[in-house]
Amino acid sequence: MANERIILGIDPGTTIMGFGLIKIVNKKMEFLQLNELQLSKYDNHYQKLKIIFERTIELIDTHHPDEIAIEAPFFGKNVQSMLKLGRAQGVAMAAGLSRDIPITEYEPKKIKMAITGNGNASKEQVAKMLQQLLGLKELPKNLDSTDGLAAAVCHFFNSGKTIGEKSYSGWDAFVKNNEDRIGPLTPKGGNSLSINAPKKNK
Repeated sequence: MANERIILGIDPGTTIMGFGLIKIVNKKMEFLQLNELQLSKYDNHYQKLKIIFERTIELIDTHHPDEIAIEAPFFGKNVQSMLKLGRAQGVAMAAGLSRDIPITEYEPKKIKMAITGNGNASKEQVAKMLQQLLGLKELPKNLDSTDGLAAAVCHFFNSGKTIGEKSYSGWDAFVKNNEDRIGPLTPKGGNSLSINAPKKNK
């Protein structure tokens, strides 16, 4: 039987969230699916987070990916936007971790570099290269949806390498890598965890 694995790529967002699925057969990529989650029609931020979690779980349970690659939030000047983006990423990660799927984060520049050889490439350049690499007949009108696919392809190109990206294989690994933010377990063997907010300077 051929050596196969499926990679789910996710581009977190609070307006549009991109998802891409590829299958690796004998070290060669095959395109499976590309789709997006339109979140702009929802006004409530918490409703958006719920939908992101449910859609990610749905994709996982339908396609059974072996690994997840997710684009890490970039640092911007708007703190509120960054906070919302970080929440969206965290919810998608929680969905994968709840199914014990290994997750790897990649910085946007690293994804662009892996696909095009240029860390400052435009969305159009990344999308065109993905089209060539995967033999896509056409590209979606909204190129934001290709970002999730780009994360999956980046992960394939970096398989077996460790070049500064963050990886989590499950809740245990996530907790171990974030001990400074995780509070103690609840008494009597409970499974609840408390996530500590950053300390404010007085």
